[in-house]
Amino acid sequence: MIPSSTPVRWGILGYARIARENVIPAILRSNNSVLHALASREPEKLGEARKRYDFVKGYTSYEDLLRDPDVDAVYIPLPNALHVPWTLQAAAHGKHVLCEKPLAMNAADCERAIAACVERGVLLMEGFMVRYTARTSAVVDVLRSGELGELRFIHSEYRFRLSNPASIKLRPELGGGALYDVGCYAVDFVGVATDAFARTETGRPDSMGPLPESVHVASVCEGGVDHSLSALLKYPDGLVAALHCGFNSEKRIFSEIVGTTGVLEVPDWVSDEAGTLTLTTANGRREISFDASDRYRLEIEGFADAIRGRGSPRVRLVESARNARVLDRIFAGIE
Repeated sequence: MIPSSTPVRWGILGYARIARENVIPAILRSNNSVLHALASREPEKLGEARKRYDFVKGYTSYEDLLRDPDVDAVYIPLPNALHVPWTLQAAAHGKHVLCEKPLAMNAADCERAIAACVERGVLLMEGFMVRYTARTSAVVDVLRSGELGELRFIHSEYRFRLSNPASIKLRPELGGGALYDVGCYAVDFVGVATDAFARTETGRPDSMGPLPESVHVASVCEGGVDHSLSALLKYPDGLVAALHCGFNSEKRIFSEIVGTTGVLEVPDWVSDEAGTLTLTTANGRREISFDASDRYRLEIEGFADAIRGRGSPRVRLVESARNARVLDRIFAGIE
């Protein structure tokens, strides 16, 4: 374990846009982490990174970065199909792993990654930065208040128009498709909601919501990946969840949670900007305000604190495993 007063030294596997635009700047803003090393297989990208950021070591090999004894944790922003292979390699080298979502392309591989990290005694967390926003905390607070009553319906959508025909998001061999890219957020949103409700009902902080008992899917697929997908999930307690994701229509990010005694509207639910939720009950309609959040910095600091023995990762491994099982059920329904 790293002493609580010692900053976590990060290595980055790949110079993907989310790394250079979001996560690396978050590490530099953090109060408990430093950027130690970056690896890119493209020398020109490594050179660009050196001009833009200050780090100690630059590598053109991911393996060489993992062999660096001064790297405590790695961030993996590689294409989806490479998440598990490089998580396994990182664990074998004793590195803690923050891996972009989705952690794996199927539940079996997700369990392999989890088992490898547990066996080597390193922490692993799936990178759902949305878990670190005040917006998400406000949603959980409403669920725990009991004002919604029993959950009956959840609607969650995340779609946008993908204009780049050469995007890796459209390459099936790299784990492309709308469900992997943005639909996994909707799956996780439902999990956050059902888990919060289960914890309120049982009074146990480790309680989890159920898995769906049936899944129905409608999708539009081209080139081996889903461009638009809707899934209807029915749960054994009477809850129905409707999820939608897509690359082929105007951007919309919206969720709502409907209970027996209230409705909660959650606009732009992955954003970390300040805003409001709308809660409607028999007592009327009211706005619930929340502040802006530095979601990527909070994600880095939260995971680094867990590495240093101060708290736990906000995305639990059992949640990642559950999400992977739900994704498997949805993919099985694609015709």
